[in-house]
Formats: sequence, structure tokens, C-alpha cells
Amino acid sequence: MEDGAGLTSFRRYTWWAVPGTVLCVLVVAYGSWALDADVPLWARAPIVPALAVEAVAATVLLGGALDRAPASGPFAGWVLTACLASAALAVPPLARHDYGLWAVAPAVTVAILAACLPGTGKRWLIGGAVVLATLPGGAVSLAAGDGELAYAALFPACLTVFTVWTVLGPLWAWRIAGRLDRARRLEAELAVKDERLRFASDLHDIQGHHLQVIALKAELASRLTETDPARAAAEMQEVRQLCSDALRDTRAVVRGIRRTTLDDEIANATRVLAAAGIDARMNLELTALGAELGDAGRQLLGLVVREATTNVLRHSDAGHAEVDYRLTGGRARLRIGNDRSHTDPGAGDGTGLRGLAERLRGAGGELTWERADGDRFVVTATLPVRGAEK
Repeated sequence: MEDGAGLTSFRRYTWWAVPGTVLCVLVVAYGSWALDADVPLWARAPIVPALAVEAVAATVLLGGALDRAPASGPFAGWVLTACLASAALAVPPLARHDYGLWAVAPAVTVAILAACLPGTGKRWLIGGAVVLATLPGGAVSLAAGDGELAYAALFPACLTVFTVWTVLGPLWAWRIAGRLDRARRLEAELAVKDERLRFASDLHDIQGHHLQVIALKAELASRLTETDPARAAAEMQEVRQLCSDALRDTRAVVRGIRRTTLDDEIANATRVLAAAGIDARMNLELTALGAELGDAGRQLLGLVVREATTNVLRHSDAGHAEVDYRLTGGRARLRIGNDRSHTDPGAGDGTGLRGLAERLRGAGGELTWERADGDRFVVTATLPVRGAEK
């Protein structure tokens, strides 16, 4: 795992809290046993080498668990080494009826192995270890008849539960922090991608509309060159102005300051459709034009008008078109229709109507399009109006 911002210190703390604590417990518990002069030499002799081996194996395995990566070296070999070392540390105290000490190393080993296993295997390991921890001490106590059966059986089981909780708790917190950090990075990446999609959508809306109108007027000017040179020159002058507008709007999008407004786009649609010889009818409710949609809402509806107008020019041989805008049930409803549409503008995978539909859904609205009455094509957009009665 790569450390994210703010995780380096937490990782350092987790390292000292888990492997560091485990090593301290092992050294203190078994070091005092090894230095106790009252303990026979045969019982103390294997403690020091077994403690050293257990410390190394525990460090390697916990390091792998902390990084969510396999331990360096063969994993099974380190597990077997830790198990053998913990057995060597457990047998001498158990033989001396030290029911509080013998289970320390096995409990640590169980906790380390649990940290390296997935959920189901972890639960089976912990449950089995807690049950089995009652048997060695209980059997020795029964055989010796020392009257400490309850302590000999229950203390190792409780010690195992406590050790597992102590080891797995900080590791779980570290992994949660790692997932949160990865989620934060993913959120940042998605924000960048969303901004790129927004920019692509805005650029598509601007350039597609301008280029379609430029192509229309250039075609008209070419047809008028011989019959009406003066009007052809006027059309080319408009083409020149449209080119300047397209360049200005593109620069504004790059700077992130351009805003499309509903009123401007409705007025622009009227001019463009009339220039294409299309009978455009505007049914605009005055109360709807003054509705509190906010800048973002008015911009979205303006983009719908622009996209629908461009599609009328690009995908139809329309003779009539209409724009209807009114308030309906506490929502602003914009409907743009045309006759003689020969293709479905919403069938592609571009950034046109489908992209706008996603943006309206994000704002609590809806964008639909349908073919009705033969060749008639209708685009309908709705947005909630602030302060409207439900």
C-alpha cells in the first residue's frame, strides 16, 4: 500500500503499537522466566533461542499483515517457524504448572495468523484456538490435582481472546484508514473526470451549434452568389461574425467563465431557425420566464434549447418548429418540437441529448425525447422551481 497524505505517521504508530507491543510482551514475559534462578536450567535453556526465533517470525508476519502483502520469504515457512517457536516457549512453563505464562506465545501466534487470514478462516482459527486453549492447562491441572483447574483452563482462553483483540484492533483501523485514503483519491480522480466530461459537453454544445449555423449560412450564400450578390455578401458577413463568436465562446469555455442562459438561447433559436427558412413559433409563459430556477438551472435549459435547435438544423427537413416554455406542477417545462425529422438525434453515444439528460437528472430534473405523429420529434426538459408549491 502506498502511503497517502497523512497516513505516514499513522502507519508508524501502527507499527510501534502492534509488532512493537508484541515483542515487548514476549521479551518481558519470557525474559523474566529465563532469568529466574529458581527455574531449573533444563526449563530455561530453550527459552532464549525460541524467544529470538519467535520475535523474528512475529515481526516478519506482522509486517506482511500491515502492508497487506505476503511476508518476505515463503509464507508457510514463517508460519511453521512461529508455531514451533511458540510450542518451545509454551512447554517448559506448562511443565512447571505456570498456567499464566505458557499461553502467551501461542496466543500471540494465533493473533498473528488471524491477521494474515481472510474473514472466514480468521473466525474459525480464533474460535478453535479459544476452545483448544482450555485443554493443555486443564489436563495438567487435573493430572497434578493442584486444585487450580478453573484458572488453568479459563485463563489461557481469556488471554487468547485479549491478545487477538489487541493485535487485530490497530491493524483493522489501519486498513480502514487505507481504504478511506484510496476512496479519497478515487473521489478526486472522479471529480477530474467529471470536469473533463463537463468541458467536453460544453465544447460540443458550442462548436456543434456554431458550425451547423455556419454551414447553413455558407450554403445559403453559395446559392445566392449569382442571383443576389448583396444578400450573399451579407450572409458571408454573418458567417464571419459567427466564426468570431465561436472563437470567443471557445476561449470562454477554456477559461471556465462562459454561461449559457435560457433567454439568450431562445432568442438565438428564433433567429437561427428563421434564417434556415423554418417557421418557428415561441409559446412562452411570462411567469415561467421569471421562475426561480437559479443560474445553473437556466444554463441547463439554455443548453437544451441550443442542442435541440442544432438537431433541428442537422437531423430534419423541418418546415415548422415550436418552443413551449411554461410552469407545470411546480416544475419548469421546456418543450421543443419539429416536423419532418428524418433521424433520431438521441440515438448516438455522443455528448448531446444523452449528456444533457445526465446533467438534468443530477439537478433533479428530467430530459426526454420521442418521435410522435410520424416524423414529428419532441424534446421535453423539466426542472424543479425553487419556492414552488408541492
